[in-house]
Amino acid sequence: MKSLRGALALLLALCLLGGAAGAEEKRLHIYTSHKPDVYQPLIDEFEARTGVWVTVETGGTSELLSRIASEDGQSGADLMFGGGVESLDAYNRYFEFPRGVSADHLDEAYLLDGAWLPFSSLPIVIICQRRLTGGRAPSGWAELLTDEWRGQIAFADPMVSGSSYTALATMLAALPGDDAEILSAFSRNLDGRLLGGSGEVVGAVARGDFLVGVTLEETALRAIAAGTDVEIIHPAEGTSAVPDGIAQMKGAKHPENAAAFIRFVLSEDVQKRLGSQFFRRSVLKGLFSEGARAPALVSYDIRWASENRDQILRLWQTAGGGTR
Repeated sequence: MKSLRGALALLLALCLLGGAAGAEEKRLHIYTSHKPDVYQPLIDEFEARTGVWVTVETGGTSELLSRIASEDGQSGADLMFGGGVESLDAYNRYFEFPRGVSADHLDEAYLLDGAWLPFSSLPIVIICQRRLTGGRAPSGWAELLTDEWRGQIAFADPMVSGSSYTALATMLAALPGDDAEILSAFSRNLDGRLLGGSGEVVGAVARGDFLVGVTLEETALRAIAAGTDVEIIHPAEGTSAVPDGIAQMKGAKHPENAAAFIRFVLSEDVQKRLGSQFFRRSVLKGLFSEGARAPALVSYDIRWASENRDQILRLWQTAGGGTR
């Protein structure tokens, strides 16, 4: 009897171990700077299609990338999903290109020799409420440096927000003159009023806390579709349409599942739904402007913005960094 009980106990232990191993093979852990209305529908669909169980940790792009660097290859995450690719590129050493994933169907304009891949194209725009501004609105970046809009510009802290860093780099690409002077003039015009995250910009303008704001086109389009009274302005000098990206961690514990998720979000099926479902622009060849007017673009060097990220942010802090 004792030997039978021992055999049954051993069999139960083996079954539990086998189940745990099987469950581990079906896991995926993601760091994401996306909002839930972007990542959750995609994760739900991916789980339903594959049976993979996804866990998520959220935060700002800069916050998560700093965390990845501090973990120094020992991250518990398999993927970084979200964040401007110039920010991802600055941390490229912590990522590796996923096996079994091809970039052949993606627009070459969004590709560099890096371990990350683009997910969606995201123009930076200006927003305003003309009913609060007496019908006035800034036409572009240069006007945001004038006294007319001082203290009335909603802008998220670029030390936290990847899209705000992209906005600063875009402004430098669009405007002539010394970088430090441009950053100093813009910082001065913020009058010490910095928001904690890019997701706060549209709401702050809609409430009338600010008259204008700088944000992603996607964020503004989503708010407008929900009935928010704001207007999009594509800057006269041109803007950037830097993609946000997705990258597999170097030494990921679940590389096959990470690669499967990347193939899923870069599939034609998902990419064709970006505009109608997620208010974004596709990175597939030939689909950039589908369903939306394409803004005028500046010559934006993603690699330059990546390699000079720390320097630009130091200039920003030296200029006042939005504080008085």
